[in-house]
Amino acid sequence: MTAPLANITITVGAWVWIGAGVTVTALCLLVWAYRRASLAGRLLHIAFILKMLALLLLVICLTEPLWHGQRAKPGANWLVVMADNSMGMNVRESGSSRTRGDQLKSVFEVENTAWLGKLEEQFQVRKYLFDSRLHRTSDFSELKFDGRASAMYSALETVTRRYQGRPVAGVLLLTDGNPTDLPSAEKPDLPPLYPVVVGHEIRPKDLAVSNVSVTQTAFEDAPVTIQAEVEAAGFSGTTVNVDLRNESDELVERQPWDVQDATAKNVVRFRLRPDQSGVVFYKVQVNEQIRHESDSQLSLDQADDTDEASLANNQRTVMVDRGTGPYRILYVSGRPNWEYKFLRRALSEDEQVQLVGLIRVAKREPKYDWRGHAGEQTNPLYRGYEKQDDSLAEQYDQPVLIRLNTRDEKELSDGFPKTEADMFAYHALILDDVDAEFFTRDQMELIRRFVSERGGGFLMLGGAESFEQGQFDRTPISTLLPIHLDRLSSYARDENAAPAAHTYRLSLTREGWLEPWVRLRDKESAERNRLSDMPDFSVLNRVESIKPGARVVAAVSDDAEDDPIPALVVQSYGRGRSAALMIGDIWQWGLGQPNLSEDRGKFWRQTLRWLVADVPDRIALQAAYHSDQAVQVVHLRTRVRDKTFTPMDDVAVTLTVSDTEGKIVTLTAEPDLSERGLYQATYVPRTSGAYRAEAVITNSDGLQLGQVQTGWAVDLEAREFRSLEVNRPLLERLAAQTGGRVLTLDDLNQFARELPTRNVPVTETWIRPLWDLPGILPLLFLVILLCLGLEWTLRRWKGVP
Repeated sequence: MTAPLANITITVGAWVWIGAGVTVTALCLLVWAYRRASLAGRLLHIAFILKMLALLLLVICLTEPLWHGQRAKPGANWLVVMADNSMGMNVRESGSSRTRGDQLKSVFEVENTAWLGKLEEQFQVRKYLFDSRLHRTSDFSELKFDGRASAMYSALETVTRRYQGRPVAGVLLLTDGNPTDLPSAEKPDLPPLYPVVVGHEIRPKDLAVSNVSVTQTAFEDAPVTIQAEVEAAGFSGTTVNVDLRNESDELVERQPWDVQDATAKNVVRFRLRPDQSGVVFYKVQVNEQIRHESDSQLSLDQADDTDEASLANNQRTVMVDRGTGPYRILYVSGRPNWEYKFLRRALSEDEQVQLVGLIRVAKREPKYDWRGHAGEQTNPLYRGYEKQDDSLAEQYDQPVLIRLNTRDEKELSDGFPKTEADMFAYHALILDDVDAEFFTRDQMELIRRFVSERGGGFLMLGGAESFEQGQFDRTPISTLLPIHLDRLSSYARDENAAPAAHTYRLSLTREGWLEPWVRLRDKESAERNRLSDMPDFSVLNRVESIKPGARVVAAVSDDAEDDPIPALVVQSYGRGRSAALMIGDIWQWGLGQPNLSEDRGKFWRQTLRWLVADVPDRIALQAAYHSDQAVQVVHLRTRVRDKTFTPMDDVAVTLTVSDTEGKIVTLTAEPDLSERGLYQATYVPRTSGAYRAEAVITNSDGLQLGQVQTGWAVDLEAREFRSLEVNRPLLERLAAQTGGRVLTLDDLNQFARELPTRNVPVTETWIRPLWDLPGILPLLFLVILLCLGLEWTLRRWKGVP
């Protein structure tokens, strides 16, 4: 708020009373004289006023008026000058070769710092630079505009706390108004802000990758989708290239974009299948196309020279983690069937998924008596297999089991796992045509805990001894199934009903269309054509209802019924997920038809990939950081569990971090006191790019328990170049809230003259005689002569003496 410039005070003395007497006498004489004059009414009044004004001014000359006011007391108030030193000041203005930083540095050159000298005469000026933090400076010669962030709010809050309780006249803030941080919840009592807008308000010409996200699915053809949001300003009528490049800077895919508007936005999606597993990095770049003619051949290339405001926002790096595997799935079947054969054949193309089989070829009570010799106790069905020792061979009261694709001779040697260490070693479990009698009660509870606590995947396939026909109702396994086993349709419950031939046609539900792992084609039309070409199925475990929270992703239709029947139902259960496939003859899909058999294999690969997705490992390493903070601290969290997935507290975790330049840093993770088995370390990236971290875990004896890798991508300049426009509305709002006003670089000299007269904490009163002001007396006498001259002219004009 601006204070009055000054006031005029007339001192009461002898000359005042003499002047008052002279004024009254002159007024009486003027009234008497003009009443006798022959001038018309209006001219009479004008002449009277002119004569009276001249007499009053003459009387004032006899007094001693004082000119006084308030001003800042020299040296008693503080003034903070803050200059933006971030990389965002390197933006070039449209139609100019100068950057905003060049404009800012020019006002601190020796020949242009008169305004700063005037302020230093009246205030204690404190000078600062700010980027990611606040820096003290002596003469602003350190302005290099290399800061990776504009922590404007943090800098203002720091200044407010530092000068709390001191008489601060204001903060002169030189910036483009694009902070990268957010104001705190507790708004400090800021002093008056005088933002100085650096740069023009016209949006500069620029291409930018504003945001990049990665989505991973079980879609086999393109399991990774990289979505980039691209912006273009000032490129109307041109074509730009949006490129996806790998770590070796090789072009993976290019998508041209024809820009039609002066300010345009576009969303570009790249769908790909990485060539390798584990952590992979990609770069999304946007550049203007140029056309050049060489040897009469017209070709497209990337523009090397451009008049863009900045190239720092033209690319972003993203990280894709496809996992390293192997993902081990235990397949348990109550009888030899075709499904296992086709599952094995489908997974032969996926090196990351291993299928371990446990197949029962005979129940505990064989139908035939195979005793060949008197007194023989071992089952002759096992003659010729790897168990030649009678003490190890299955007895007549045990089921006959075949193990397939096991890791070693000990795996599943005792049949289905009985302990957590054995069961939790797998990522998923598939039960196919096996009844509840195959498991003990403890084993079924172990399966339930495998899904809910360990986070494994569970899938039950349809068959003659699955679901309700397998007597799973009211067992621990029924609790994790997504369907109600005690609510079967009337057809399934009617044991006396004559079997009828039914055919079922598969279709996707609304939820199924939204799940990439259920679809086998990229486009909806192609997927519908595929579904129409699928054969009909004849084996179905019919269910009437699903559990709350479960989702039907595929259904079948029967000519005899109008309502669709659930065929594939999924749900989340505890930390894991479970699914129920009610069709029992999937193996018939594509028999004798190579194109359809490929679809069957793809369906199994995507389904099993979905089943093991997000299943936690014993050792997990996660990199967590917040990109919206001024300093991007990466928190490396390592969780360590034993074979039973119990958190381990007595291990050592060593982390090795490597950046894009090949520099390696070794860190030691410390145990987290709030969570067992969690070890944490922090890392501060100094450059933008791709980072990899590897954790090696050793026990108290120095034996290595395992190692795990992760990665992350850092773009320190992304927030700084998120917006290149001058944010004048924000600066105006801050100025209005604090009682300041917005300035330009050209206003600095005037501001230096006016600030001492504004409302500041510490002021002083100044007093000067009015006649000491230069030019006042000559001006006063000039006005007196002008009034008398005009009055005489009027009288002479009308012939009045």
